[in-house]
Amino acid sequence: MMRTIDRLERWEARGEWPLAAAAALFLGAYAWPILDVHLDASWRSVCQVVVIGAWVVFVIDYVTRLGLAPRRAHYFSRHLLDLAVIALPILRPLRLLRLVMLLKALNRSATTGLRGRIAIYVGGGTILLLFCASLAVLDAERHSPAANIKNFGNALWWSATTITTVGYGDYHPVTVTGRFVAVGLMLGGVALLGVVTASIASWLIDRVRETEVSVQGATRDDVRALALRIEELTTAIAALKRPQIQE
Repeated sequence: MMRTIDRLERWEARGEWPLAAAAALFLGAYAWPILDVHLDASWRSVCQVVVIGAWVVFVIDYVTRLGLAPRRAHYFSRHLLDLAVIALPILRPLRLLRLVMLLKALNRSATTGLRGRIAIYVGGGTILLLFCASLAVLDAERHSPAANIKNFGNALWWSATTITTVGYGDYHPVTVTGRFVAVGLMLGGVALLGVVTASIASWLIDRVRETEVSVQGATRDDVRALALRIEELTTAIAALKRPQIQE
């Protein structure tokens, strides 16, 4: 079993950056046809091939990891998000789940401290969420006659106001797919806000604890110095009384 676990860990370590590269290529191939409405048909075909190729890479990786896992049922239940990455290719906006591989790769390059990893996840996750939600809602809304989100600038502005819970309402999705994207963005925004709030609270608690420890340490040093001084004075007084007692 230990040998199987080692093989699984080696596969995951070696595949992290290739999977991140595949996710980045997927993002480019997904975004290009959406951002450039006049893109040539041949390039659209190339982008489609890249998207399918990225999906195949993720399928191979998931099947291999599942095969190398010593307890497959346990591994399956603990990696449902990885399964979603490859099992939802029909729903175009949800294909962007594959970009979680980028966050995993960035997480490996981050500092080993928990706060550094959280900063990478929050920063990278926020940027990816904004960009991908903008792409997905623009892709869903652009061709609807009643839509008011017609370009990427509108979509990005809508994503920013939605994820920050400001919600001006000047732009809003009108299609069913666009509203599903909006729900996902709202949930993601709430989750990111919770992580940021928890991180700030943790940082403040650590600072308060460090200050208390420093103050307590200084107080203990003062008490120790005072006790030492009292002991010295006691010894000196006792030394002065000895000659009088001897007389």
